[in-house]
Amino acid sequence: MNQPTPVRIDFVSDVVCPWCAVGLASLERAIDALKDEVQAEIHFQPFELNPQMAPEGEDIAEHLGRKYGLNATQLAQNQEAIRQRGAAVGFTFAHQDRRRIYNTFDAHRLLHWAGETGGQHALKRALLVAYFTDGQDVSDHAVLARVAESAGLDASEARAVLASDRYAEDVRGDEQFFLRAGIHSVPAVIINRQHLVSGGQPPEVFEQALRQLAGR
Repeated sequence: MNQPTPVRIDFVSDVVCPWCAVGLASLERAIDALKDEVQAEIHFQPFELNPQMAPEGEDIAEHLGRKYGLNATQLAQNQEAIRQRGAAVGFTFAHQDRRRIYNTFDAHRLLHWAGETGGQHALKRALLVAYFTDGQDVSDHAVLARVAESAGLDASEARAVLASDRYAEDVRGDEQFFLRAGIHSVPAVIINRQHLVSGGQPPEVFEQALRQLAGR
């Protein structure tokens, strides 16, 4: 029996990006469907949708209205479309509990730390749930530490990372690397550092790409 083909996946995303939540859930389904063919190793890379976001965040409706020109009706339609796409891949969006959008730099620092401890994937998933499903403030250090603990990481070490400026330069460097590589929207899923799949695609799109890259 052939061994699964090792595949590296760089998942460039933000934790307040709804299509990133959809994309990750879809990618996870594709990987599970191909578990006998592909051995995927996911590296979560930082991207900030709003790097200049104030610490206190902004009202979502005001932010999206200003950034994309969406009125209340359009915003509701977009949110419902995203909710349905999420539900199709098993991810729950609770828009009624999520009123604000937050600065995510510290969340990315925590994810970088988690990448060194082996808990990055669990933390990424937990952060997306904390924000989109539970409506939590993912810029708040106490919230981030609790989420890290729920993902199986050391809460005291998470608090120590957040109280310092550890990994700040690493995150900024990684962000600039992918910006220079032409990544200006997320999610951006880079397979074996050469094949790009953009957007919150359905599982079958990721399955096809993974099969092609794995030579199956």
